[in-house]
Amino acid sequence: MSPIAFIGLGHMGGPMAANLVKAGHAVRGFDLSASSLELARANGVTTVASIAEAVSGAGTVITMLPAGKHVLAVWQELVAVVPSGTRLIDCSTIDMDSARKAHALAEAHGCPALDAPVSGGTGGATAGTLTFMVGGDADVFAGAKPVFKAMGKRIIHCGAASAGQAAKICNNMILGISMIAVGEAFVLGERLGLTHQALFDVASVSSGQCWSLNTYCPVPGPVPTSPANKDYEPGFAAALMLKDLMLSQAAAEDTGMTTPLGAKAAELYRSFAQAGFGDKDFSGIINMLRDKAAAE
Repeated sequence: MSPIAFIGLGHMGGPMAANLVKAGHAVRGFDLSASSLELARANGVTTVASIAEAVSGAGTVITMLPAGKHVLAVWQELVAVVPSGTRLIDCSTIDMDSARKAHALAEAHGCPALDAPVSGGTGGATAGTLTFMVGGDADVFAGAKPVFKAMGKRIIHCGAASAGQAAKICNNMILGISMIAVGEAFVLGERLGLTHQALFDVASVSSGQCWSLNTYCPVPGPVPTSPANKDYEPGFAAALMLKDLMLSQAAAEDTGMTTPLGAKAAELYRSFAQAGFGDKDFSGIINMLRDKAAAE
């Protein structure tokens, strides 16, 4: 089994690389952050001082980076140093145009490529239960499944190049909208004299049930594992939700479509982040909704 190179060992990439090590893979990792490298070393990753050193002899290279511009910069560096045939996988959540350009870079160099953004947050990255939404050639996807299975629970082939990003953008638009709806319902329930538990007990088994309610309830109590019970310590930060909602709006504009609820969700999360809560879990937006209701 040839080594795997992992570029980007932050809150998501670090645990993902650690799970590859647990599955028996030799992993060489690189990151610009000294603290991320230190934690990766503690988890069995062989850390190195450059991208070129990380990818030397690697059969698969995985990137997990903040934005499309970072992915393109790193992939331009990768194709200059890896041999053709090296499998390139990007697990970042980025804009559609950058995803297509990354695939084109890989194809021009003879490297099979996949875009494979994830869902599940830092908890899923640590537990190895991520969902991978994968775009690219079906044969390349099939060959990469053992790598994905070491890091995730659900691996879904969504279609050709950039289809993984398309699925992630659409999924997270649903998530952002639904969390706001659940938050508004709980705030209204408070005004009407309902306890959080009573509303949860009804809605979680009725037509109002959804992941934002049943698994990630934005109020303390009904779902003990939700961030609401830890002062909204992020599993998925509000700033990242805003990023994904802005990607959805860019994609909608590019396709000539309007998404009124997606646009409103982006507006609300922008306000939440600008108020200083970008580093809180995205479910914490219920507190802004409650404050707005109190002010009216």
